[in-house]
Amino acid sequence: MTTYTTKAGVDAATLGLMFISGCFATMAFDLWGQVISPALGFANLSPHGLAKSLFGALGLPNGDFAGYFMHFYLVGLIGYPVGWLFIFKPLWTRVVGADVAWIVPAAIYGFGLWVFAIGGITSIAGLPFFLNFTGITWVALVGHVLYGIVMVAVMVWLTRSKASA
Repeated sequence: MTTYTTKAGVDAATLGLMFISGCFATMAFDLWGQVISPALGFANLSPHGLAKSLFGALGLPNGDFAGYFMHFYLVGLIGYPVGWLFIFKPLWTRVVGADVAWIVPAAIYGFGLWVFAIGGITSIAGLPFFLNFTGITWVALVGHVLYGIVMVAVMVWLTRSKASA
């Protein structure tokens, strides 16, 4: 799988790894969902809209700033990378082992993010379960799997670069 390790605590290097990989992965997600997919005639993703709906359902301020802040910063740079580094990757390594190419667990993690976001968060936000399996559901599936793959690829690349330096 991957050769990088994380400590029990979060240090500056781990935060940097999370932010950089999350940034590239979020940009890939948004490029796919807001540029490439619509250009191909598929649905246009609006992840900040889902965040706004969630905030509104919870009775919190739900303006555009809140939606973008949640999508890019809280989820893209922090939440999803934390989930990979401290929950999914350790469980995967314990159950399956580390002998699997990193792309397999990264894609599975992205699929899990899709189930969490489109299956779970949409329901909490008062939206239809899996958005009624419309076109946006499938564009979001590709986007979340892409996010997982890009995030882990950047983490692997950054830690391999550091190890060879």
